[in-house]
Amino acid sequence: MRKLSLPEGPMANPVSPEQHTPHTEHATCCDSGSCCAATASETRESPADAPLPPGATRHSWQVSGMDCAACARKVENAVRSVPGVSQVQVLFATEKLLVTGQGDLCAAVEQAVTRAGYQLLSSRPAGTPPVAEAGFWQENRTILILAAMMIISQIIAWAAPAAGNIAFIVTTLTGLWPIARQAWRLIRSGSWFAIETLMTVAAAGALVIGATHEAAMVLLLFLLGERLEGWAASRARKGVTALMALRPEVATRVEGDQRTTVALADLHPGDVIEVSAGGRLPADGILLNGPASFDESAITGESVPVEHQNGDPVSAGCTSVDRLVSLRVTSRPGESAIDRILRMIEEADSRRAPIERFIDRFSRVYTPAIMALALLVAVIPPLLMGQLWEPWIYKGLTLLLIGCPCALVISTPAAITSGLAAASRRGALLKGGVALERLRQVQQMAFDKTGTLTRGQPRVSAIVTHGTLSEAQLLALAASAEQGTSHPLGQAIMREAQARGLEVSRATSQTTRAGVGIEAVINGQNITLCAPARAPREALSGDWPREIATLESGGQTVIVALADNQLQGIIGLSDTLREDARQAIAQLKALGIEGIMLTGDNPRAAAAIAGELGIEFRAGLLPEDKVTAVRALNQQAPLAMVGDGINDAPAMKTATIGIAMGSGSDVALETADAALTRNSLAELPALIRLARATHSNIRQNIGVALGLKALFLVTTLLGVTGLWMAVLADSGATALVTANALRLLRRGKN
Repeated sequence: MRKLSLPEGPMANPVSPEQHTPHTEHATCCDSGSCCAATASETRESPADAPLPPGATRHSWQVSGMDCAACARKVENAVRSVPGVSQVQVLFATEKLLVTGQGDLCAAVEQAVTRAGYQLLSSRPAGTPPVAEAGFWQENRTILILAAMMIISQIIAWAAPAAGNIAFIVTTLTGLWPIARQAWRLIRSGSWFAIETLMTVAAAGALVIGATHEAAMVLLLFLLGERLEGWAASRARKGVTALMALRPEVATRVEGDQRTTVALADLHPGDVIEVSAGGRLPADGILLNGPASFDESAITGESVPVEHQNGDPVSAGCTSVDRLVSLRVTSRPGESAIDRILRMIEEADSRRAPIERFIDRFSRVYTPAIMALALLVAVIPPLLMGQLWEPWIYKGLTLLLIGCPCALVISTPAAITSGLAAASRRGALLKGGVALERLRQVQQMAFDKTGTLTRGQPRVSAIVTHGTLSEAQLLALAASAEQGTSHPLGQAIMREAQARGLEVSRATSQTTRAGVGIEAVINGQNITLCAPARAPREALSGDWPREIATLESGGQTVIVALADNQLQGIIGLSDTLREDARQAIAQLKALGIEGIMLTGDNPRAAAAIAGELGIEFRAGLLPEDKVTAVRALNQQAPLAMVGDGINDAPAMKTATIGIAMGSGSDVALETADAALTRNSLAELPALIRLARATHSNIRQNIGVALGLKALFLVTTLLGVTGLWMAVLADSGATALVTANALRLLRRGKN
């Protein structure tokens, strides 16, 4: 619903599209003060995700004045009626309007949104202070004025009933005006059966039949319910607002001895910036003057400052704790860690759960059906049965208010929004109600090994050479082939070579084969690093199989080094379990969820790790093998796939739900339906419990909404309850389902 008290609809900390929309190319295309940004790409399952039709353009705006998901639907309906618009979507969590269509749509879209009673935020230059948050009087003045007028009217009625009746009529008209105006706007924009329309008809009808006291009370209770709903929405959305505020609007760029203050949009990879002690990083970067400590709690949830050294990556939104730091920017405008998180939140907003979509469709039929039933109740008994008109019109109006779908419509999105907010507080980003629904259904959970169940920081623990090469030469050869790799095993080899001070040769024609190994040309030789199972059989002769088996039985991962298909030696690497892995697996089992490890590692190393955790495993899997395994497991029972690497992405996409570790690759994070930003497996059982609690909360809310309506429907037809009780029932049901949904936020506390 929408606040009706303030035409200007202020909100806290509005953000202009230039400052908020990731991956955008801006084009000034409107004459008014609002900003219309033509976008190059947007989130999945949004209008910008579909291919552009010939001649079509995409635009985005920030919308203010929306208090709930129903408001987003009203804005969508208004914009959808604009000629030339082919796709429209409102992302309620980030208050963004996305439009795709033919021609210059800016002015027409802005008019449509304004007619519907909402506003497009004006563009603000970078560095200007945010618009002040609305005060208590601005937010509540209509309610306070109406309440004061009702008290005065009642006092007048005690002294002079006739004058009091006139006073109540004036009071009702004062409260009805903004509601009727909004109803008319919505009707013109295509929303015929909005709650504002029902309230206008009911209040006007009450005036006609002389129920002036009840008409005024109806409006006051309605406005109180709207205010409560707006408060709940703003509270649930507060995490997104806080996340936006983490990103400074300007940065200090260093060019030689010159320091220049520039807007975020002007920062590019390679720029050197300075951030003072206590300042937040405006972009992702590489630390140039370590060691330095950073508060990363806003991004990862880690409460203890983390110390970084020269060359370490640091994410946007982190705070430099103790010193002025210099960084080399690595992220493009709109592609920092905060932007990626915001993009995932927008995806969450666009992915509604099946039950939410059902309630949305149901309410579209339910409201006009209730209006038709109310009309029949009001006219059939007087026309066909000779009953008095006034009591049956009164009952029809009461039934109209009882049929108000507010509590029913908000029952699902309120719970889902609270569930998503609670998850984010725990360091988990879920991509919408669909992810929550799927997470609730999970009965099995598959894990990658390296970087997921283990720390993902293996170390070289054994080097066995052919005899012609020394250990140092073999290690240097392997490090040369692994230059620039992002794989944990390759990085471990690089770290060991650097620690020994070995000279690394330049490699050419590097080729990474996911799940197999890496190939490169070094000093004219074709060097291959791979798992023993991927090496040519003839290369592993003599005592090598026994050497490999010995290392693998000790839980080590073995890499075979080949030069022109001739074995040069083997390297053993060991990794350790995450501290929280055992606890997470045990809690999942207590929830009835069985774990299984799917890994490309050798069976002996996999068995050692799986044995420590007490779970099943499948080893030696290529990415396509993981997909096959996940597909087979998924057919038995709903499965969640947890991983962190590029090779895990296909399997995560195949599973009922994919969950990425926060330290994982960008591909894994984009593919997954959920991401653990704290990189903690201990959050998995908590997420399962949260998903189940959210589903239970939705069922409770729907039961309350429909139960109260059914009860008051019967009592109204029997003449027991009247108009003000009908509104109290509707507002009370809205308050109950909202309060019940907000209980989920407590599950976000550690």
